[in-house]
Amino acid sequence: ILWTFSIYLESVAVLPQLFMVSKTGEAETITSHYLFALGIYRFLYILNWAYRYYTEGFIDWISILSGCVQTILYCDFFYLYITKGKYRFVYLIN
Repeated sequence: ILWTFSIYLESVAVLPQLFMVSKTGEAETITSHYLFALGIYRFLYILNWAYRYYTEGFIDWISILSGCVQTILYCDFFYLYITKGKYRFVYLIN
């Protein structure tokens, strides 16, 4: 029961950071890099699910459900990260 709770909590624990970034439209560099690294971690986790399914035939629905929720939340951040990065790049060129 505690493991399941920790998985669900991990999927929504990033909400305060994401809310702050989406509300203000900006974040400190360390915060944005941290959230980007967490997104990469989530991507690698998805690759792990695929690998385990094809090699072991194992599906953990709790991890998949909470991982999908977390991935959807990160998509909002990635959109802001990429668009702000492009804005900074264009601003530096001009």
